[in-house]
Amino acid sequence: MSLSVVIVGGLHADARRATVARLLADVPGGVALHHDLATAAAGTVVRTVRDATGILSAGEAPLVDDCACCALREDLVPELRRLADDGVTRLAVVELWDSVEPRAMAEVVVAGGLTVTGVVTAVDPALLLPCLGNGDDLADCGLAAAATDRRTVADTFARQLEYAPVLAVVDSGEADEEDRELLAQLHPTARQVRVAPGEHADPRSPLAAAVLAGFDAEAAAAAQHPACALLPAEADAHGVSTFVWHRRRPFHPERLYAALEDLTCAAARSRGRFWLADKPDVLLHWDAAGGALCVESAGPWLASLPDAAWDLVPPVRRAAAALDWHPEHGDCCQHLVFTSPGLDRDGLARLLESCLLTDAEYAAGRTAWKRLPPAFDILLEV
Repeated sequence: MSLSVVIVGGLHADARRATVARLLADVPGGVALHHDLATAAAGTVVRTVRDATGILSAGEAPLVDDCACCALREDLVPELRRLADDGVTRLAVVELWDSVEPRAMAEVVVAGGLTVTGVVTAVDPALLLPCLGNGDDLADCGLAAAATDRRTVADTFARQLEYAPVLAVVDSGEADEEDRELLAQLHPTARQVRVAPGEHADPRSPLAAAVLAGFDAEAAAAAQHPACALLPAEADAHGVSTFVWHRRRPFHPERLYAALEDLTCAAARSRGRFWLADKPDVLLHWDAAGGALCVESAGPWLASLPDAAWDLVPPVRRAAAALDWHPEHGDCCQHLVFTSPGLDRDGLARLLESCLLTDAEYAAGRTAWKRLPPAFDILLEV
């Protein structure tokens, strides 16, 4: 009997535990494997294995280079292989600790030769906006996975939410239509499955079906890459809006840099790719949540690559570029998406437009663009 591995994550701990409990109740022969990183201060990570009736075994894994998440990586695959070899376990539910991101663990499990059939992020819609608005460092909240962990609550939760193809929605009763609409707009392609604690076990439940349907780690990673991410489309309902801004002209680096604070705080969540005039060959990633913005280089635009290099580019990237292709600039463009309750679309559009090159600046051409002040070098650590 082959072992199916399902990864359940999310900062909403009560929702995550309820989701795991539901899976253990619905799928016979299932166990949950959990590494508690809260014990890292004592030098170890505590591992437990349990089924629907309670704890089956417990152990410890030592820290690796003073990193609790590294200890989890080292210990996870051997434990899953042990479960696979016992001939009894049908399903291993890997319940991630609060701030551990599902992408890293899914890729570790797949690289270990095991089969991931589902990745789930458990969500309480009432906690969605508070998490996305929380710019505190994980370390300040006791949620850092390593001494060098510099992530925030907001950006960690955003990645947990947007990576998983299945969202287990555990409604606390405090959520309203705005909360549920925000969830739908943030991850419109996700399969949402309602989880109600206390229901009778059902092996045919929508949750069990969703997590056993199959998972493609390579496709999931591609869907997160800024060059080909499946970004949300325009939407406006129940007081929540998603504004998609797409242009073919580069930003003036100084004007955009001056507007960053206003742009970052304009929405609960914004993401996408953008084009700077002084770095016309570089695809830049925009990733903002909790009032903080992360800007990173995602490599060259395809239009900047020689033809011979295109064969080295994944087909999904070439397909995404083809959708955006322009006769003059190729795939170079602005594609930014802002999602939030109470979004000021018109004000946001005016501010973004004001950051583009003027007609005269644009007409000066790339040689002149590259001489513009490199205002983003400090963010890009150039």
